[in-house]
Amino acid sequence: MSSAVEQLAKNASWGVFSKATELKQRILFVLGALLVYRLGTYIPVPGIDPIIWNEIYDQKGGGILDMFNMFSGGALQRMTIFALNIMPYISASIIMQLAAAMSPNLERLKKEGESGRMKINQYTRYLTVLLASVQAYGLAVGLESMQSSAGAAVIDPGMFFRISTVITIVGGTIFLMWLGEQITQRGIGNGISLIIFAGIVAELPRAIGSTLELGRQGQFNLIELLFLAVMIVAVIALIVYVERAQRRVTVQYPKRQQANGAAQQQQNHIPLKLNTSGVIPPIFASALLLLPLTIVGFSGAEGGDFTAAIARYLQHGQPIYMLLYGGLIIFFAFFYTAIVFNPEENADMLQKHGGFIAGMRPGKSTADYLDHVLTRITAVGALYLVFVCLLPEFMISRYRIPFYFGGTSLLIVVTVTMDTVAQVHSHLIAHQYEGLIKKSKLRGSGGRQRRR
Repeated sequence: MSSAVEQLAKNASWGVFSKATELKQRILFVLGALLVYRLGTYIPVPGIDPIIWNEIYDQKGGGILDMFNMFSGGALQRMTIFALNIMPYISASIIMQLAAAMSPNLERLKKEGESGRMKINQYTRYLTVLLASVQAYGLAVGLESMQSSAGAAVIDPGMFFRISTVITIVGGTIFLMWLGEQITQRGIGNGISLIIFAGIVAELPRAIGSTLELGRQGQFNLIELLFLAVMIVAVIALIVYVERAQRRVTVQYPKRQQANGAAQQQQNHIPLKLNTSGVIPPIFASALLLLPLTIVGFSGAEGGDFTAAIARYLQHGQPIYMLLYGGLIIFFAFFYTAIVFNPEENADMLQKHGGFIAGMRPGKSTADYLDHVLTRITAVGALYLVFVCLLPEFMISRYRIPFYFGGTSLLIVVTVTMDTVAQVHSHLIAHQYEGLIKKSKLRGSGGRQRRR
């Protein structure tokens, strides 16, 4: 009997890829959607001289522009239709989540289930269009004021250029928002995160090449390059370790009588991740830092101007930038965790199913205990995020390495990879069990027919 079961498991595992047609279709859909996204990052905005723009970007590059360019997958440096990427949608999501926490009407919509969630998503789309329009118009005005030694970046400035630029860039942002939703529904993983992930990974070879070129020019020696490689590996190992870390709260259920007359105590646990918010806090913090600086980065103002002073103080390695970035990461770590996990709802659910935590009364005491545990581990998780995201900032400011090797980019790449692999693995296990059940039913029906 055991050998038959093992043979069934072996056959199901061997043919899981050939039979999991749904999984293959989802993976192919994700690959096709990301290919469309990458093609869009090479379609330029009409009316801009690409040679002059490249010269201007090389002069203004660094700091906040490199950070924006990283999230856009190089689209900003090439000034394409996806120059804003998905960042207006992320900013709109932040505003809607903050508004839902403060507005009773939006809070009531969240509790209405699927219909309420669809309405909130629709409001988020409208707000995305508004934010993208404002940012695209500021970008168009900033482009008109940019000049290099070879001439102006815009071939024919004026209202027609501004309107066409706004329509083009807002259309690209809306398309990416739709594409991300399609990936989430019909593919594997979170569509928005995968779009940002694809942009970062696609630019990594160029970043590695530029780093090696800096080493060839003498800005890095061999020891510093080895130290950089060791630091990247260590940060990746830390991310993998912490993202898998959990605090398991043991839950006990009343003793149940078994068939032999013995009573058995049933136990389960509530897994609380050390970093419940995942990669959301760094992305949200970056979006909020990028939102007011979209125009500032292209203003072309002189050093004495107020906007130029803001851009100067918010460069990588500056104390004000570090404090703002770290503070926003901590805030969104607690804020998003509070949205994802509600101690009171979980305590009520435990009480409804007869579960309890040893030493805690059902109801408010259980909710307070869960909130206490969650607050402590969230504090540790927030400090971990700040450490991972700010430690490479010192390396960037000290050695001028590309921003692609920063903690934010590594965190996004590693976390999204782990989440996607976990979802693929769950699909494979589901198809494997489905194959085992079908084969066991076929063998059972064949045995009954032989007995007849």
